[in-house]
Amino acid sequence: MDIRPILSTLRRHKTAAALIVLEVALSCAIICNAVFLISTRLQRMDRPTGMADSELVRISIAGIGDDEKAGELTQRDVAALRALPGVKAATALNQVPFDNSSWNSSVSLKPQQPMPNLNTSVYLGEGLIDTLGLTLAEGRDFTAEEYVDWEALSAPDSKLTLPTVILSRAVAQKLFPGESAVGKLIYSWNRDDIPHRVVGVVETLIRPNDIGGAAESGFSIILPVRNVTFGRFALRTEPGRRAEVQAAAVAALERNSARRIILRQDPFTDVIAKYYRQDRSMAWLLVAICVLLLVVTALGIVGLASFWVQQRTKQIGVRRALGATRSQVLRYFQTENFLLATIGIVLGMLGAFGLNQLLMQHYELPRLPVLYLPAGALVLWGLGQLSVLGPALRAAAVPPAVATRTA
Repeated sequence: MDIRPILSTLRRHKTAAALIVLEVALSCAIICNAVFLISTRLQRMDRPTGMADSELVRISIAGIGDDEKAGELTQRDVAALRALPGVKAATALNQVPFDNSSWNSSVSLKPQQPMPNLNTSVYLGEGLIDTLGLTLAEGRDFTAEEYVDWEALSAPDSKLTLPTVILSRAVAQKLFPGESAVGKLIYSWNRDDIPHRVVGVVETLIRPNDIGGAAESGFSIILPVRNVTFGRFALRTEPGRRAEVQAAAVAALERNSARRIILRQDPFTDVIAKYYRQDRSMAWLLVAICVLLLVVTALGIVGLASFWVQQRTKQIGVRRALGATRSQVLRYFQTENFLLATIGIVLGMLGAFGLNQLLMQHYELPRLPVLYLPAGALVLWGLGQLSVLGPALRAAAVPPAVATRTA
């Protein structure tokens, strides 16, 4: 089966052939970028927090009026929460990942450094490693003597400093590549002329929000501050007792003070699900768009191939009468479709690259990896061959006698 008759036929049906090429090109350009966007959304939702997500409860409260003894009340709150049945650990802290707050600080390797080395999220709280279920990769946790009360630290005339710090592994590797961070000095937060000595490194601790993007999602540090008076509490529960502990914790907090409102009380897995709700919806929307484009493209190929088989019934019968086998007729239509799909895919790859450049400029998306282009091409080639198979089989079934009957 020579390719010349195929090209000759396509030249006589330029409009129909052009429509298929454009349809395949458009599908290729959109699908490559859509699949890439789906992949980035899934990777974002799959980021590890480093915490015992399924065991945690987040509670946020607000006080009514000012409380001059907020530190003492917070201390009583934490003691009451830790005494509840089913609680492994509990603490007051300044922020919870995926909440509506974010504490950040620059980090430097030298005092009063004009340009910091990086920007990190800052976690304050007592016993955060145990409460959040973090994994200590190097060094140790804070000792009781290293903790400082928040009210004393934040007082206007305070001279207190925080001599120790725990880093996430991402921060440790960024500041001290290829070596252990334990024992090193860094400068950050309230006094950039007083160093913090690194005493430990946790495997992972995600930033509360998306400051810095995916590359900096693990940039976090922990400072030894207790009795943090921001109305945020985290509890780590025994397996299977999270709902029970949550209800008991809310009741305990309400008993400790009548001048407070419970703003939020959620299992941490619900907090995560709510935070990624838009990402999940966007991923499903893009999946639906990809499926719709593939269906439309397949139907277009089936429709055109069926039309051509009907129009060329006599030509097919003549070829069969001259000795063409069914497999040769089948291969003819498959080759014809492959040529159209290939032209469309080449144009679609150029369109995918251009569309990605547009998205990069206006939405700060990363560059489309080259791997997605051949992957998209293989999908569309396979779709084209499957779509044309039915009409091609009908064409191959045309008997040689058709040439005589239509003569």
